[in-house]
Amino acid sequence: MTAKSIGDQELALLRYVAERGPVTVAQAVEGFGAARGLARSTVLTMMDRLRAKGHLERRRAGGVFHYSSPASSGELLRGVVRSFVEKTLDGSVSPFVSYLVESAEVSNEELAELERLVAKLQSQRQEP
Repeated sequence: MTAKSIGDQELALLRYVAERGPVTVAQAVEGFGAARGLARSTVLTMMDRLRAKGHLERRRAGGVFHYSSPASSGELLRGVVRSFVEKTLDGSVSPFVSYLVESAEVSNEELAELERLVAKLQSQRQEP
């Protein structure tokens, strides 16, 4: 995937497509655009921009274009987080962890997942 940045609305649409597999513009308008009050032309423009940036692929099937993401939803989120940490936090996760401690409401499930991830990180550092 290219390094060209995308906006919040584009990211939401990209995640929608990544989670559902190949979708037509009509399906994206119905499932994504309608709830956000977006016209068909707006959704189509967003999809074409995402394709031009290398974030979506399209293939014609039965006379209709089907758009898909070469990356999974999880890969997309990891990329967004990586970019945020590198660009906004200057490569340090400490400000984000401080935010979690001081300001965020973390559920028991999220806390358990964070603990699991920290344990995994620690075990990776201990390996030769």
